[in-house]
Parts: sequence; structure tokens; C-alpha cells
Amino acid sequence: MEKRKTISTTTQTRNITELSNKTNNVYETVMIIAKRANQIAAEQKQELNRKLEEFTSIGDGAEEVFENREQIEISRYYEKQPKPTLLAVEEFLNNKIYYRLVDKKEKDAKNNL
Repeated sequence: MEKRKTISTTTQTRNITELSNKTNNVYETVMIIAKRANQIAAEQKQELNRKLEEFTSIGDGAEEVFENREQIEISRYYEKQPKPTLLAVEEFLNNKIYYRLVDKKEKDAKNNL
């Protein structure tokens, strides 16, 4: 959680050609960042759901929802966190994302299975 606090939550203009220098392809760069952002979002969602499960109680089936102050604070904490896309861009810029490009032979071999 602490690593997320160091990343700015405001929008910043990025030079797309500088971002794509590592892959030499804008579309590959965008796909790498997008896939990592989806992974981060899924991790955050699982983490939030685990924390909120502590507050669920088995009731008589009524649709009534009881909100707890701690539950609200946890939800607010996650709302204030940087968006997964910002985290993924920072990871990409700091070379913290491992990725590999599938070559044509490997791609054809998968399609023939």
C-alpha cells in the first residue's frame, strides 16, 4: 500500500513517443500498460472485497444493509488511491513490468493446436 502513496493522483500529459521507445511500437506499449492496469485493478478489487467480507453478516435474508463506520473508511481509502492506469504507467516507466513479445512462429504454433 505504501508504494501507491508516492504516485501522483493527478493527470499528467505524457509524450507517447518517449513511452514507446522501449517497444518501438505505440500499440504494444499501450497494450502492455493496459494489461498491467487490468491486473492491478483485479488485485485491488480482491483486496477490497477481502477487507469488506469481515463486515458481512448472515442475516434473515432481508435486503437491509447495515453500514459500519470502519467499512466506510476502508471504501474511502480505496477511492483515494491512484488509479490502476497511473500505477501501470509508473511501473512501465520504472522498468518494473516484465513482458515478452510473442514472435510469429510461436503465435502460429498456438493457433495450430
